[in-house]
Amino acid sequence: MIEWISEFWTSLTWGRIALGAAVFVISFFLSIVIVAVVIVKIPANYFSSHYQQDFMPNASWLKRWGATILKNLVGFALVLAGIAMLIGPGQGVLTILIGLILMDIPGKRPLEARIIGRPTVLAAANGLRAKYGKPPLIVD
Repeated sequence: MIEWISEFWTSLTWGRIALGAAVFVISFFLSIVIVAVVIVKIPANYFSSHYQQDFMPNASWLKRWGATILKNLVGFALVLAGIAMLIGPGQGVLTILIGLILMDIPGKRPLEARIIGRPTVLAAANGLRAKYGKPPLIVD
């Protein structure tokens, strides 16, 4: 263990620090853009119990299947990124919410409702939607 720590500190260079900082900054801003686009684009009644979703209804089964797999992978990556952002700066809770919205997993609706039901999260989402002229989210 001590050898690993010693090797880490001796191999740490300004270039590696700059690369790590650049990756952090790029991923931070990319997550903010993704969160903003999804929050603005989802229907206002998405979090309502009456919402029925039909993903790519006119596409062939192969396109729908491939898009579903891709959508789930992106959602999983966003959930992981959101968890990492809970520790560091960033929109962690909203990023986790967007990841859950994208994924097709059983039991996600109650978890989504619990996250969006938090007053600060709902206020941030509705503030963003208002900025782009969208109606506020309806939460049951």
